[in-house]
Amino acid sequence: MIKNALLALLISSNFLCCTNTLATGNNLTANTISSSVALSKVNSVLLLGDSLSASYGMKQSKGWVHLLNNQLAQQESSYTITNASISGETTSGGLSRIKGILSKEKVDHLLIELGGNDGLRGFPPKLIKNNLLQIIKLAQAENVPVSIMSIRIPPNYGPRYNKLFTEIFAQVAQETNIALVPFFMDSIAIQPKLMQGDGIHPNLSAQPLIVEIMNKEFDLLMNNTDMKAFKK
Repeated sequence: MIKNALLALLISSNFLCCTNTLATGNNLTANTISSSVALSKVNSVLLLGDSLSASYGMKQSKGWVHLLNNQLAQQESSYTITNASISGETTSGGLSRIKGILSKEKVDHLLIELGGNDGLRGFPPKLIKNNLLQIIKLAQAENVPVSIMSIRIPPNYGPRYNKLFTEIFAQVAQETNIALVPFFMDSIAIQPKLMQGDGIHPNLSAQPLIVEIMNKEFDLLMNNTDMKAFKK
């Protein structure tokens, strides 16, 4: 469970920075949705995430994943989302679960929304990165395409750690040549009216907005056929 106050998010310029380009000071770039490999013939997208995607503090039927699946059904979309998110999940937890999930579920694409809890617990960036790389490796070994969500944390551990943490996701996307999906909380966490009483998790009012955000991101993934070579 992510355990930091909204105030930290409000004052964090790092949290508010653009999610499409990370660590420009190191000339580090990564595939974004608009320049990443599009999904094709996808029926099931597996979402491996934490409390932000696990309907924390509300019924599953009220969470954004369930709402988005309903919308996709109404749109007669070619795919649905299988939610494998767990509150409090870390990259280590995701790594321990992914092989079993892939052996039981039919998965056409994997979206990883993990890392926030690692960062907020001060885990070493190298460990976080390695766990993410291993998750991707296991999925790709099963011929499952992968995308990863860029994650932000408040600056509780100082600018150096925050910078190292933020760079992880662009580095992973670059090294594995996968899509980097913008963090859906960037525009949500800065609005108190969209947050639960703990100032941490998105509330009921925020869920439809997250649906709108993620529907657009998935649409870009699904329909982008004009792919560009990955620039380093």
